[in-house]
Amino acid sequence: MSSTFRHSEILEIARREGKVTVEGLAQRFGVTVQTIRRDLSDLADAGRLERVHGGAVLPSGVANIGYEERRALNAGAKEAIGAACAAEIPESASVFLAIGTTTESVARHLLRHRDLMVVTNNLNAANILLANPDCEIAVAGGTLRRADGGLVGPLASRAVAEFKVDIAVIGCSALDADGDILDFDIAEVEVSRTVLRQSRRRVLVADASKFHRSAPARIGSLADLDAIYTDGPLPAGLSRRCAGWQTELRVVAAGRAPA
Repeated sequence: MSSTFRHSEILEIARREGKVTVEGLAQRFGVTVQTIRRDLSDLADAGRLERVHGGAVLPSGVANIGYEERRALNAGAKEAIGAACAAEIPESASVFLAIGTTTESVARHLLRHRDLMVVTNNLNAANILLANPDCEIAVAGGTLRRADGGLVGPLASRAVAEFKVDIAVIGCSALDADGDILDFDIAEVEVSRTVLRQSRRRVLVADASKFHRSAPARIGSLADLDAIYTDGPLPAGLSRRCAGWQTELRVVAAGRAPA
C-alpha cells in the first residue's frame, strides 16, 4: 500500500473518529509503527494533522484539542521556549502568566528566581510556583474552566485590571500570516487583552505548530508585543513585519540559547 493511499485513509479515520493512534493504524494497515510515525509526521508537516502522544488529531479552527494532549504536543520545544523566556525575566520583577501549556513551562523555569511576584489566571502555573518560596503568587479570580485550570470571564478581567506588572507572558492557540494572535475562548481572550494593557513589557510564547493552526477569536497583533519566543521561523514576510513593528524575535531550540 502506497504512503499516499495511507495518508488519505488516515485523514478519513481522523475525521470520523477525531483521533488516530500509532498502534491502531499499524495494525489496520499491516505496517510497522515506524512507518506510521513517518506518515503522521508527514501529515503534521503539511498541516493536515497535529501530533499528540501516541497518535495525532485533526487541527481545528473552532475548537481546541484537549489540554493533556496539548501538554504532550511539542513538549521539547515548549520547554526550550519556557527556559529562554524565563532566562530573560529579571529577579525582583512582577510577572503575569496567562493560561497555556507553554506558560506552564515558563513557570517551571522560574522556580529558582528570587523576589518574584506572579499574577496568574492559570491554576497550574500557580501550583508549579508554590515550590518557589521566594515567589509571591496572586491568583486572579474568575470562572474556573475545569478542562485546563484556567480562570476566565469578567471577574478575572477585573481582577487583572487591579495590577500593573513589569512583564506579561501570554500564549495563543494560533498565529496567522498577518501576525494576528488567535485563541478559541472569547472569555479567555478578554483576560489576555486586559493583561496586555496592564503590562510594561508584553511577550508571547508559542511553538511553531501554532503557525499552521486557526482559531476564531483575536487577542491582538504581534505589533502590540515586545517579543515572541518560538522554536521555528515565522511565515514568509512576517519576520520583516516584526522588524518594522520592533517586535523582537527569539527563536530557540532544545539545548540552545535564544537567537
